[in-house]
Amino acid sequence: MARSPSSRRLTGLLTAALVALGAGGLAVTTGAGSASAAPVGAGSYAETLPAGRSLPTGCGSISTNPRQYVTGNAPAGPVPTNDWWSSLLYKRIDCQFSMPLFAGPAAYKPGAGGMGLSYQTDAAISGSATGTGEFHYPYAEHVRVGVDGLNATQALVDGWSDWTVSTALSGGGRTLRATVGRGLPLSYYQVTGGDAVITTTGTGTAWSNSGNRIGFSIGGHDYVAWAPTGATWAHSGTTIRSNLAGRGYLSVAVLPTTASTSTADKIALADRFTPYAHNHVTGSRLSYSYNQAGGTVNTTYALTTTAREGSGTGTVIALYPHQWRYLTGSTPLAQSYVSPRGAMRVVTGTQFTTSMKYTGVLPEIPAVGDSSGADLGTVTNFLNAELNNPADFRGDDTYWTGKGLGRAARIAEIADQLNITSVRDSALNVIRTRLTDWFTATPGKTSRVFYYDRNWGTLIGYPASYGSDQELNDHHFHYGYFIAAAATLAKFDPAWASAGRYGGMVDLLIRDANNYDRSDSRFPYLRDFDIYEGHDWASGHGSFGAGNNQESSSEGQNFANALIQWGQATGNTAVRDAGVWIYTTQAAAINEYWFDVRNENFPANWGHNYSAIVWGSGGAYATWFSGEHEMIVGINMLPITGGQFYLGDHPAAVRSTYAELVRNNGGEPTLWRDMLWQYLALGDPDGALARFRADTSYTPEEGESKAHTFHWIRNLAALGQVDTTVTANHPLAKVFVKNGAKTYVASNITGSAQTVTFSDGRTLALPAGKTVASGATNWSGGNASGGGTTPTDPPPTDPPPTGCGTGTLASQARPATASTTEAGFPAGNAVDGNAGTRWSSAFADPQWLQVDLGSSRALNRVELSWEAAFGRSYRIETSANGTTWTPAVTVTGTGTGGQATHALTGDARYVRMYGTERGTPYGYSLWEFKVYACS
Repeated sequence: MARSPSSRRLTGLLTAALVALGAGGLAVTTGAGSASAAPVGAGSYAETLPAGRSLPTGCGSISTNPRQYVTGNAPAGPVPTNDWWSSLLYKRIDCQFSMPLFAGPAAYKPGAGGMGLSYQTDAAISGSATGTGEFHYPYAEHVRVGVDGLNATQALVDGWSDWTVSTALSGGGRTLRATVGRGLPLSYYQVTGGDAVITTTGTGTAWSNSGNRIGFSIGGHDYVAWAPTGATWAHSGTTIRSNLAGRGYLSVAVLPTTASTSTADKIALADRFTPYAHNHVTGSRLSYSYNQAGGTVNTTYALTTTAREGSGTGTVIALYPHQWRYLTGSTPLAQSYVSPRGAMRVVTGTQFTTSMKYTGVLPEIPAVGDSSGADLGTVTNFLNAELNNPADFRGDDTYWTGKGLGRAARIAEIADQLNITSVRDSALNVIRTRLTDWFTATPGKTSRVFYYDRNWGTLIGYPASYGSDQELNDHHFHYGYFIAAAATLAKFDPAWASAGRYGGMVDLLIRDANNYDRSDSRFPYLRDFDIYEGHDWASGHGSFGAGNNQESSSEGQNFANALIQWGQATGNTAVRDAGVWIYTTQAAAINEYWFDVRNENFPANWGHNYSAIVWGSGGAYATWFSGEHEMIVGINMLPITGGQFYLGDHPAAVRSTYAELVRNNGGEPTLWRDMLWQYLALGDPDGALARFRADTSYTPEEGESKAHTFHWIRNLAALGQVDTTVTANHPLAKVFVKNGAKTYVASNITGSAQTVTFSDGRTLALPAGKTVASGATNWSGGNASGGGTTPTDPPPTDPPPTGCGTGTLASQARPATASTTEAGFPAGNAVDGNAGTRWSSAFADPQWLQVDLGSSRALNRVELSWEAAFGRSYRIETSANGTTWTPAVTVTGTGTGGQATHALTGDARYVRMYGTERGTPYGYSLWEFKVYACS
């Protein structure tokens, strides 16, 4: 919900019928007094609410008791906020139940009589194709699942996992527990005290009713309900009833049918879903890995199911476009669901996996075009104009402080590239001074201070803004700027960034907005990030008729890029890898759901090819703060940094979005021209540069400078467009292409020389502290001096093998066997040479995978490419006959997944990985198991 300081009104477009904006509440404050401070290295945060400051507000006593609407069955620890289902727990509008919960493909809303379901395939569209406008698939209840006589007075949260939630309703001596989740066409129910009753809005039509299963149509859509074996359904008018044979459970699914689907095909789909109907989903869990050597990000979305009858596993899973486009190891059904995010395609099972390319970020675009000649004079003049005010702070709250810090960081990066040290050091000093102030809590301090609230598990900065305190809004937006500026400072002052000084405070900001460490009970896991839908949500409570919302997706990416930069600068690979995963996943989601780069996801008759706000139920060509077209479009571009190159992954879409802006605006932009020109430069750099040169008298956007805008556009004109086909074994690397010729760029922020290897075989030597561009354009510059992690290709975990060089790959396509195999992931996948396929074992210890080399070979080394389900403890064993095994390598409790290389000696025909301790609750899973031999 980022806003311009000069325009803070809500556009009239957001209609009350779809968007309930909230009633607010009284600020909860303390009286005068001093705040106790908790030290974190040389920094500190307040443990007592500073005088006059506010806590989160909502219904009842929720300010101090966020578990007010949570049962004793729910997980311990801090409650999640900023989620698709947050209005169920963080009640602000509907203090009894919740606002609609847009799970996809169905939406839900609990009430006195049970859980309501809605599945919409027709968008409600408002506004115009040249003005502000919205599309929504609004909640319109078709079905309510309840218990005869249930009269609940409130909905409580009875449990949650990464993308599922369970709610409890009780009243009149009856109870209903409902479990719903992202991507789950089936919803699951447990009832006591009476018959299960399904109520339809109007008389439904039963197209199948046999035994414990009934299929029926209502509102133009098709549903199936399953009772336990031995039960039946009675259908009369608007009521479908079953006594559930006294066993108290049922499930209901919406089918991916259309108006033309025949009855026979409906029954066939119901038959396809039936084996999973009584496998109730009881948990969901994300696991991911960044394969640095391969430049890939692999993500597994796993579901836990409990069979209410029989012994089945798995369920029906609907995938969003950013998931099914990168799906590996599964084949979707022919049918798909309609959703506000586009078509959802269907797989079955316990999990699915995606594999995406990570094509890199940079601390800043390199000075290949403005480091000499007249353009060096131009950028130097712009930089010198910033010498005395590089941050140009427009406010003292967390958001506007962050914007100023971000501005100063861009100036510092550019000035360093061009060796204008006076400007660089001025910017760094401002960053250091302001961050140190914010990171120091002293008695009585009420401004420029962070306060940790134990009840909510959150770190709130004061002065707060845009609901970052009372609504827990936008923490990733605000804190991303702080973290990014700290990362720039860390490159030049690593001592300041150390854990013993102020690095610990930076880490707390990261953990508050998107805690990357499941074992850290101080903050919820990935608070602001929707794990399943692939992007952040801005509102802490999500209490709107249209669900939760996110406006400035680019500020969300600024946070993700800040994690990459900070993790790389401080050597914290866990933070870096979390940033890489969020960045890569969210880049795909943004291009799908904000920019619809393939023109497949928005309703065909909406009229816009860009959405400024993504809502749970749809999208809006509008902002929270302005009706100006330049701001509607520009809000998803700022801040432009070396982490915003994803906006150029589809250059034709860039040109199309800019053309729509000009059309809607009735001409070229007059506001925020710098942001829009920098965006245009990713699709038409020469056109953007011409626009800048024609008018340098514009007023910069509040967090931008003319120095940075010129630097960005001028250097993209020299480099061309981003190349998405090449990856690198280094996170701070990027490839550009102009007229078919590539330029390879990488940044070394350490004090030692590095060599970066690109996926097309190109290598780049990086002197200590330098950013290097090589290829179609050439340049080297920068003076970084500290910290950092090095490239790996792959990372050595043992001393390198000796005796025969690197050896030759001996295991590929050879026969492979395993102790167990999870369905769809056979042993042969680990030796097929395809980094997108894998072997996966049962969820138990021990497990093994072995390969037959065909004959006795002189062994050189083994390389393991772990999926997220890795081995914490394992052995590499060799054998001459496949029966008697000799341990060659033993890893005890130190396995961390990712890439692992182990040297081998001696001769053997068979080699295996024998896992003795899993690193996750799942099994063992290897993308590749490569054995190299000397002969």
